Amino acid sequence: MDRFDALILNAIQGNARLTAEALSTTVGLSPDACRKRLAKLRASGIIEAEIAILEPKSVGRELLLIVEVSLQNERLADIDDFKARMVAAPEVMQCYYVTGDADFVLILSAESMADYEAFTRRHFFADENVLKFRTSAVMDRVKAGFALPVAPA
Repeated sequence: MDRFDALILNAIQGNARLTAEALSTTVGLSPDACRKRLAKLRASGIIEAEIAILEPKSVGRELLLIVEVSLQNERLADIDDFKARMVAAPEVMQCYYVTGDADFVLILSAESMADYEAFTRRHFFADENVLKFRTSAVMDRVKAGFALPVAPA
């Protein structure tokens, strides 16, 4: 990765809809060179996805929650099963397998507290391997995104 790749990555993290023409003025390369570099960054997997960040209330997801989950057993099969269920759960926006006091940290959305309670019944209380979970409700979404600072290698 060189300086131009880093500039492209930093630019598209702020706006994934930038055209090659707009990138060319920011980066200092021709639009064609920007298109080729973007294609290479996508094909190599450096760019995993280009997503839209939605305003939760506008789509009826009033409640954002951060949940720490601890499992009873940490056998590989149990961990893989929990991971698969969280990937499949549309409410779960992000899921991290972590070190520390909990085994997983989830960021999820719910329509209401009743909706979240139904989620906990399906995914936590119904799973004998979930030892405990701790929930924090988000009061204000101060920053939402996935941007990583990128410097040339």
